[in-house]
Amino acid sequence: MERKPTLVVALGGNALLKRGEPLEASLQRQNIELAASTIAGLTNQWRVVLVHGNGPQVGLLALQNSAYTSVAPYPLDILGAESQGMIGYMLQQALKNRLPQREISVLLTQVAVDPADPAFNNPTKYIGPIYSEAQAQSLRQEKGWLFKADGNAFRRVVPSPQPKHIVESDAIRTLIARDHLVICNGGGGVPVVENADGYHGIEAVIDKDLSAALLARQIEADALLILTDADAVYLDWGKPTQRPLTQVTPEMLRDMLFDAGSMGPKVAACRQFVEACHGIAGIGALADGPAILAGDKGTLIRY
Repeated sequence: MERKPTLVVALGGNALLKRGEPLEASLQRQNIELAASTIAGLTNQWRVVLVHGNGPQVGLLALQNSAYTSVAPYPLDILGAESQGMIGYMLQQALKNRLPQREISVLLTQVAVDPADPAFNNPTKYIGPIYSEAQAQSLRQEKGWLFKADGNAFRRVVPSPQPKHIVESDAIRTLIARDHLVICNGGGGVPVVENADGYHGIEAVIDKDLSAALLARQIEADALLILTDADAVYLDWGKPTQRPLTQVTPEMLRDMLFDAGSMGPKVAACRQFVEACHGIAGIGALADGPAILAGDKGTLIRY
């Protein structure tokens, strides 16, 4: 049987818990059922490796974590590992129910970053729910968290360093070679730094799109698909002149500016992958997955 081409799918945390929705497990399960339907359909033509975001979920864990004052709050790297298990379990179960003959494997994944990355001095990664300006100011004073505008609301922001190395890359390759549908690099991966005595967690959340692009390059995938809560990449987002980009080249994207906390990393991830591997990369809505790769919906990036 001819081997199917390899597709890395990056599933946004905001696609699993939509913007403004209550952070409820039941709602996340409903959204994951839609995600599982789209991803299961993609396996007809592709060998799929799935990376998921964790922005809303890790923010919720941080809120729950800080509510219990008898122990010191757990750091973000441990909360990131918790979110990998939580989201990975729900995705694994939903996909296995739709693809009972496929092996679905969830791999807890560490991703090394540079402790001197300038992102530690300029937090841009949104996590958690949305707040009004007054709520954000109150939480800033109470917990010392940083907030930035996200549309008409505010969200907590944390450092988002560049992913440099996937610690468990050999295990991922082994599972792919055995035709497993692999769920890995969850939430971008648990952020770690390598010292003389080994790996240690660091307070950050890695962008899952950049992590997915790194993975796609390392395994020499044929395509990268970023599924989110936006139906395409837009120029002049939020302005009367906003317009979607449909099919573009990496060169066309190079001089365009996008929000560093949301669409910017997605565009950068796709551009880097296409430049390195000469495959195709798409960005769009969860339900439109196959149509994005066909160039019928969303934004498709290719030479």
